Amino acid sequence: MLPLFLSAVLALGSFTVHSPGDDDKLIKKARKIHQHVLTLDTHADAPIMMQKPGFDVGASHDTKRDGSQIDFPRMKKGSMDAMFFAVYTSQGPRTDEGHAEAKRNALNQFDLIHQGLKKHPDQAELATTPADAYRIKKAGKRAVFIGMENGYPVGKDLSMLKTYYDLGCRYMTLTHFANNLIGDSSTDPDGPIYGGLSDFGKQVVPEMNRLGILIDVSHVADSTFYDALALSKAPVIASHSNCRAICDFPRNMTDDMIKAIAAKGGVVQVNFVSDYLKKPSDANRAAKTKIRMARVGKVVTPEMEARMTAMSDSVSKVYASERASLSDIVDHIDHIVKLVGIDHVGIGSDFDGGGGVNGLEDVSEIENLTVELVRRNYSEADIAKIWGGNLLRVLGQAKVGR
Repeated sequence: MLPLFLSAVLALGSFTVHSPGDDDKLIKKARKIHQHVLTLDTHADAPIMMQKPGFDVGASHDTKRDGSQIDFPRMKKGSMDAMFFAVYTSQGPRTDEGHAEAKRNALNQFDLIHQGLKKHPDQAELATTPADAYRIKKAGKRAVFIGMENGYPVGKDLSMLKTYYDLGCRYMTLTHFANNLIGDSSTDPDGPIYGGLSDFGKQVVPEMNRLGILIDVSHVADSTFYDALALSKAPVIASHSNCRAICDFPRNMTDDMIKAIAAKGGVVQVNFVSDYLKKPSDANRAAKTKIRMARVGKVVTPEMEARMTAMSDSVSKVYASERASLSDIVDHIDHIVKLVGIDHVGIGSDFDGGGGVNGLEDVSEIENLTVELVRRNYSEADIAKIWGGNLLRVLGQAKVGR
């Protein structure tokens, strides 16, 4: 009599037999690699959860219970050595009042990150350089870098870039879901304003180069992308973007854009948002787009945020069968590697900001990605580049004088 599991496989038709021992060896190999290399994620929206009353980033949480995907204990459990915590502000009104509120919001998030690190010095430290990341890993702690998602809090004041740099900011996403004073977004419902970077945006990019803040082109319109790439003297990054050739969406990078980033020495960090990995049905995408754009141009109240969260949870349940998998993430990595080589791809999960796929629900499960990379025959040297080496190389080149 056949074993029950084999009978089930035979009933499915054609199959390939893999010895359980072979899989055990692969997982053991992947675990060894995962522990050895420096793992770095360039886009983690942990501050979204850290703003919630009572949330302690130094305590272990449960994704199923509170929806959070990141904390220091789960980073340790998953052997996630370093993450860029993103200071995120949704795009509100482009007014003096709107910019003042965005600055207040951003400064509060910087403070929350610093306070979390101060409260748990035995678990994590602030990192601002590649050397910091390696030193902190060696000490057995988590390295927390800081990035900014959306240049909205800069407002009209170029000097705010220095303020954010001094607080630890090492990359800034020029725009988010809508246009701001820096440039056009890839998804503004009203279309472009400037046809790329604004005149102010053309001052922002060289100032970021001067300070050593990486230019992040995730979320920007294609025209803004090419303007920023041409103007920047340093390599640029896409901190959390995927491939448009696999999943056609304006937020993703075309093959020509990926080639242009690589030609300048930059890197594309693949993210875990399901509908940027795998094209959803029209109804699914329309529902998610409606939720995302509901915040645009508005001052977001706690009541509105709660309403949007409830709607998002409902949509996720309705379209659960369309959710992407771990394999889809590596499909995008494969595409970039085949297009421009191993030196121009990395990881930007978007955990706590919509990231998460079947097989990878939170940061404690991040080793599963390394297992899939090993399964696809990536070497340890390759995996070291994907998991952090490429991004840290680029970070070391961020500061370029005028």
